[in-house]
Amino acid sequence: MNIAILGNGRMGKRISELATEKGHTIVATSSSEKPANTLDFSSTDVAIDFSTPSTAFANISHAINSGIPVISGTTGWLENLKEIENLCQTKKGAFLYASNFSLGVNLFFELNKKLAQLMKNHDYESKIHEVHHTRKIDSPSGTAITLGEQMQEITNTKSVITADRIDDVPGTHIISYTSAVDEIEIKHTAKNRDGFAIGAIIAADWIIGKKGVFSMKDVLSQ
Repeated sequence: MNIAILGNGRMGKRISELATEKGHTIVATSSSEKPANTLDFSSTDVAIDFSTPSTAFANISHAINSGIPVISGTTGWLENLKEIENLCQTKKGAFLYASNFSLGVNLFFELNKKLAQLMKNHDYESKIHEVHHTRKIDSPSGTAITLGEQMQEITNTKSVITADRIDDVPGTHIISYTSAVDEIEIKHTAKNRDGFAIGAIIAADWIIGKKGVFSMKDVLSQ
C-alpha cells in the first residue's frame, strides 16, 4: 500500500514508522512547510490525515478532489465535516473519519452505549473526564465529544465534560455515573500512541477500492 501522510506531527511520524515496518510505502508527506496541495499523489493508494484543525479541511478536500481515499483522525475541525462528506459523495470518493482509531477505544464506545442504556432510567449524574498530553490542541478531545454524543442520544441528558492536559499522557477517558449513595465508573487508558496508529493503518488498507463515507464501525464489522 502506497500511503500519503497528511500532517507530520507525532501521530503522522508514528504512522509512517509503523506502516514502513509493516511493508507499506510512504510516498508523500505534508507539513506546515509543504501543504497537501503541493504533493504528488500520482502513486498514492490512500491518504491518512493527522494534521491540525486549521489545515485538515484543505488537506482532505485536496485529496478527495484528486481521487484519493482519505482516512482522517484529526479533531477540532468538525464544523466542516458535513461539507467533506458531501464532497466525497459528489466526487464518488471514499472518506472515513474517526475521533479515535484505537481498537480498545472503539470497544469502549460500545461499552459506553451499553452502560448508558442501563443507566438512563436511574437517578445518576453522568460525567466525562479526559486527560491528554499538553501538545493536544483541541479540548475536550474528539473522543470525549463522541462519548458524550452517544450518551446524550440514549439518555436525552447532556453530560459534563472536563479535561486536563499533562505532559506525555497519550490519552485517558473516564465515564462516571454518580448518585447520593454510590458511583459507577468505566475507564480507558492508552499506554502509548501505537493503538491509534495501527488502527489508522488497518482502516487505510480497508478503504482502498471502496466508495462512500464510512466509520470505524464499518471497518471492525467486516
